[in-house]
Amino acid sequence: MEYTKLSSGQDMPMLGYGVFQIDDETTERCVADALASGYRLIDTAQAYGNEWGVGAGIKDSGVAREDIFLVDKVWITNYGDGVTYESIKRSLELLGTDYIDLMLLHQAYNDYYGAWRDMERALKEGLVRSIGVSNFDPVRLADLCAFAEVKPVLNQVETHVFWQQKEAHENMEKLSVQHMAWGPFAEGAHNFFKNPLLTEIGKAHGKGVGQVALRYLMDLGVVVIPKSTHKERMEENIDVFDFDLTDEEKAKIADLDGGKSLIWDHSNPAFIGPWLQTVADSMKK
Repeated sequence: MEYTKLSSGQDMPMLGYGVFQIDDETTERCVADALASGYRLIDTAQAYGNEWGVGAGIKDSGVAREDIFLVDKVWITNYGDGVTYESIKRSLELLGTDYIDLMLLHQAYNDYYGAWRDMERALKEGLVRSIGVSNFDPVRLADLCAFAEVKPVLNQVETHVFWQQKEAHENMEKLSVQHMAWGPFAEGAHNFFKNPLLTEIGKAHGKGVGQVALRYLMDLGVVVIPKSTHKERMEENIDVFDFDLTDEEKAKIADLDGGKSLIWDHSNPAFIGPWLQTVADSMKK
């Protein structure tokens, strides 16, 4: 495994296992399988509704808690002074653990400053060991870094070969914020798994398309969290530490970057506005 050192001093695996859109029961089995396959970073979120499954899978695995780097995220409806703190305590109960290695704010909406103050409180009390954000654009990330008492150590954003987030990555590096990718396989968009270039490069190394994409992102310094419910695919996704891409191959993959979101475009008000209103309305019920 390769590691990156967060600004908090923690060593974080460069490759982990994500559990987005997996139900609790299946998550329990998948997390145990992932840990058995060698993963030591597990990424979940309150909004995924499977924190209990993650905790159960960790217990089933027999891997010591201190050997696992656990990432969780606070959902928008749990933002605000006092509210965020209590939601973190609920997450700890569901996960069955005394601490979370890295807690993130899931989105840059609603009262994220009030939520951040609660994150800082949880950090000081040892409920979490590092705090960061997810889906923060460069401006909002710079805003939080400038005014918060504790700066975020990481920003998890949509990142894949078709949207490599080059400007955002450069901004994160300047702010000493680790770049973490969600959707490293672009959720299959643009016929990802049959991409001719990635296929060709993979054949040259005896690897698959997904392995090439993960290796490329990690070489850029991006933490990746591929997801699969199949153990054989989990094993394939983690088998990326025995080959190197050439400079020419990296240059060709760099040219795949289309410079825009393919999954969840946070810059599009026509899309985000109605969705945010739906979230806001759900909080009034």
